[in-house]
Amino acid sequence: MDLSFLPFSKKRDAVALDIGSSSIKLVQMSQTKQGWELTKLGKADLPPEAIVDGSIIDSMTVTNTLKELMSEHGIKVKDSVSSLTGHSVIIKKVSFPAMAEEELAESIQWEAEQYIPFPVSEVNIDFQILGADIEGRGQMDVMLVAVKKDVINDYTTVINEAGLTPVVIDVDSFALENMMEINYPVTPGETVAVVNVGASITSISVIVSGLTIFTRSIPMGGNQFTEEIQRQLNVSFKDAENLKIGRSEADSDMTSLPAAIDTVSTNLAFEVKRSLDFFLGGTQGAYVNKIYLSGGSSKIEGLQLLMQEKTGIPVEMVYPFKNIEISVKGYDDEMLKDVAPFFGVAVGLATRRFGDR
Repeated sequence: MDLSFLPFSKKRDAVALDIGSSSIKLVQMSQTKQGWELTKLGKADLPPEAIVDGSIIDSMTVTNTLKELMSEHGIKVKDSVSSLTGHSVIIKKVSFPAMAEEELAESIQWEAEQYIPFPVSEVNIDFQILGADIEGRGQMDVMLVAVKKDVINDYTTVINEAGLTPVVIDVDSFALENMMEINYPVTPGETVAVVNVGASITSISVIVSGLTIFTRSIPMGGNQFTEEIQRQLNVSFKDAENLKIGRSEADSDMTSLPAAIDTVSTNLAFEVKRSLDFFLGGTQGAYVNKIYLSGGSSKIEGLQLLMQEKTGIPVEMVYPFKNIEISVKGYDDEMLKDVAPFFGVAVGLATRRFGDR
């Protein structure tokens, strides 16, 4: 998917930026004869109110954090690839009359109008044909993506202000599909779900035979864990954050901590189950072989086992560097394993170049 439309198509190296609600993740990779090589890896935290529900509130802070991150890691390239998620992104699988891709590209603005809850003039639209001429009925399945132009503009402005040129704006779900493709070879007919647990949004993608055919965003994530710990233990936001990730102990009664985490984990697991049940209910004979957990908040203790228990589906933590040669200085295997959940989207973005589809 490519929701930016820049007037050139030469493929050049780019830096991948996953600009999330709680942090910016930076990845740069090079293509080699063997596959992919990781050359730059970095992460910088953002204050809680800089980005809320996928919307940039404090653009100056985001720009300055991005500049510092690029400087720290010696980023020389100017092209950047980034992505969006949340309520400003609409992703729907729809049926259109069978036609050539060129024809659909010409008519997509009008065809898409009935499926998008915003005026078509306010969104950028892209699509991917999933299957042509279903059962000879003259219909084809299309994945339709629409993103509000003002949200795209907010992100591209921040990236431009940091001295970069945004050449591709993707969607988190499709970045994760790219990450899965290079690390977890597809078995034909296999259906997997990728659950990316961010700070404020959890995105669920169902991938069938390597193609994303269902996505849903839940307005829940790591912030809900922090807020519940704050409420039950009566500690500050910062202390609650540290307790959440097991970094330190606060000066308070710790007996409530497991219950606080378990409450939110259970709610999140049920929301994931509901989303997958909705997908399965509309897809005859389908079942999900495995759930892969990604995102910084997927590391929360007990979440993996609880999600497996509530969904009845095997759950595995994704490792986005699995099939990638590591050439980043200062990271040993343990450190990479520790930060890996944060970088699923960024690794997928780092495989993109302008002109890809």
